Amino acid sequence: MYGLSQFWQSTIGKKIVMAVTGIIGILFVLGHMSGNLLMFKGQGAMHDYALLLRTSMPLLWAARLVLLAAVVLHAVSAYQLAARSRAARPQGYAKRAPQVTTWSARTMQAGGVLLLAFLVFHLLHLTVGAVHPAFTHLDPYTNVRIGLANPWVAGFYALAMVALGFHLFHGAWAVTRTLGVARPSSQPLKRRVALVLAVVVAGGFLLIPIGAMVGAFPEAPALVDPSSAAEGH
Repeated sequence: MYGLSQFWQSTIGKKIVMAVTGIIGILFVLGHMSGNLLMFKGQGAMHDYALLLRTSMPLLWAARLVLLAAVVLHAVSAYQLAARSRAARPQGYAKRAPQVTTWSARTMQAGGVLLLAFLVFHLLHLTVGAVHPAFTHLDPYTNVRIGLANPWVAGFYALAMVALGFHLFHGAWAVTRTLGVARPSSQPLKRRVALVLAVVVAGGFLLIPIGAMVGAFPEAPALVDPSSAAEGH
């Protein structure tokens, strides 16, 4: 237990925690993006997807708990590492020389805060329906179509997905360096795997708010939750 505490308190320990939780996050967004793209197959495909998740509730809740722990550990590690960096140099450089870096690296902290805010809103909006104008249980197709009909909401989703793309571009490369898979590079723009991952994930997610705004998801009859129907008889 003492060794685990020492590991967590060390800078390299926090970086490793960020790397491992980052990998968990990458796997999640890949799976979640694949499920979201079923919107283009129609209401039936999304309903079947929702039913599949519901019939796998023990696994679903286990995945949710692991993901929740990963998000918390990732955010706490990032915050504490940033605090240590600021404490190590309370005064900024008198003159900052240009560094070999990317815009995504310079905006990791701001992008991370935006993604945390988006995650909370997304859960309230399309998972539990607390801030959704007409949420229907087990009808994610209609929930997405109606929920993203508001251009402000769709715009927020799109902005968050752009931030996710930048976050993945830098984060995926940082993971390989932290875990010793790759060495630091003097050519940050030549991170091909990280770039492909960021473009595929962000692009896949962006198709949903864009599709909602251009009318790619036609209206379909609202589905009725079988358990709710049974309770009504």
